[in-house]
Amino acid sequence: MSGILAGKRILVTGVLTEGSIAFHAAKVAQEEGAEVILTGFGRLTLVERIAKRLPKPAPVIEMDVTNQEHLDGLADKIREHSSDASGLDGIVHSIAFGPQGAFNFLEAGWEDVATAVQVSAYSYKSLAMACLPLMERGGSVVGLTFDATIAWPKYDWMGVAKAALESTNRYLARDLGARNIRCNLVSAGPIKSMAAKSIPGFEELADVWNHRAPIGWDLSDPDPAGRGVVGLLSDFFPRTTGEIIHVDGGVHMMGA
Repeated sequence: MSGILAGKRILVTGVLTEGSIAFHAAKVAQEEGAEVILTGFGRLTLVERIAKRLPKPAPVIEMDVTNQEHLDGLADKIREHSSDASGLDGIVHSIAFGPQGAFNFLEAGWEDVATAVQVSAYSYKSLAMACLPLMERGGSVVGLTFDATIAWPKYDWMGVAKAALESTNRYLARDLGARNIRCNLVSAGPIKSMAAKSIPGFEELADVWNHRAPIGWDLSDPDPAGRGVVGLLSDFFPRTTGEIIHVDGGVHMMGA
């Protein structure tokens, strides 16, 4: 099969619905020749059902990024679902969560903040390290962020967690570069996904894009961000690492 990911094996986390960025990244990756393996947590039957809607049904591995046993066993489970033992070429980290308390900046307690940071930022490093034994020939780690240079309305401690993710990406790129592993993030604009439904005031946040995206923005279309992820997984960015690629209609460049 031809395509910019031909012959590559990619692990994709965070697929919950057909409207998720992770689903579109997995879909485009398959269309570009990759073998895709998914992970799911808590709703495995849902993920397995959605996996069948990809161009090629993909196996699903249970994984909770806060469970060290799951992380320790991840490499072996990936091997079980691989067509051969040639390893892993790419990882898509599409994992973020903040308890409701994390969306009240002044009132949030440390427990809620710690959960948001662990799941949304620390897990980026945890996932990469869990897969490291499979990436002896190098590869690409791609995560998803939401521009953390801005104090967005309603986003509160999730914005802080995304800032931590962006910093984590730079340090991971520094430490894994010698292994020929690139680490980059796609900063996407707001998408009407299941994750978005958990953000209080999401509509107010998303309304910024209706007025300020120079090239336009469609809240219901995760495909551009998914394609950005696949581009970074490919060999077309062989010396790009520690970066944040904006796929947000240009909102990031507009002044206040």
